[in-house]
Amino acid sequence: MTLAPGIRLGPYEIAAPIGAGGMGEVWKAKDTRLGREVAIKVLPPGFADDAERLRRFELEAKALAALNHPNVLAIFDVGTHEGSPYLVMELLEGQTLRERLHGGALPVKRAMELALQIARGLAAAHEKGLVHRDLKPANLFISRDGHLKILDFGLAKQADWLRGPQSEMPTQEARGLTSEGLVLGTVGYMSPEQVAGKPADARSDLFAFGLVLY
Repeated sequence: MTLAPGIRLGPYEIAAPIGAGGMGEVWKAKDTRLGREVAIKVLPPGFADDAERLRRFELEAKALAALNHPNVLAIFDVGTHEGSPYLVMELLEGQTLRERLHGGALPVKRAMELALQIARGLAAAHEKGLVHRDLKPANLFISRDGHLKILDFGLAKQADWLRGPQSEMPTQEARGLTSEGLVLGTVGYMSPEQVAGKPADARSDLFAFGLVLY
């Protein structure tokens, strides 16, 4: 599917590109029903035919839908257009922590403020039994008012040892994406167990969190 300004995905009218990554393209769009601006993440052409990438994309949708926390990016809707699945998310204005760090290290006080927000978001995810597995400055967004959001749960998994009776994520799907020997994450922020291709749990996120804070 090729997107361009003016194309509609159901009730959403594409406005402009925001960015692209390994797990999809992100576009600014307008929800014509509610009259609000949103962000839409769509798998690039050909990705929908890749079973593993598609499963990881679907897992991101379920992971985000299972969370409702001010420090985690909110998901509004999911859909499919011309065979390609897409996520409808809140539109953020500001910059990623990676972009902010290009200007130099943060003052200690500000770093602590952001660290607390990251910790709260991770705690909410871990309470749901979700492990991010790719926490890094590029996946942490600072809005113009200074509020932090954790982005991109495309590599998220549900940790069996974290699952509780209220868990909303099916174990079988998570296991299918986390087989031992499969290395997922970003070099420089991966925990030792991830580098070794071993199963990751909440401690892997805490390891990455420590590296981000450093």
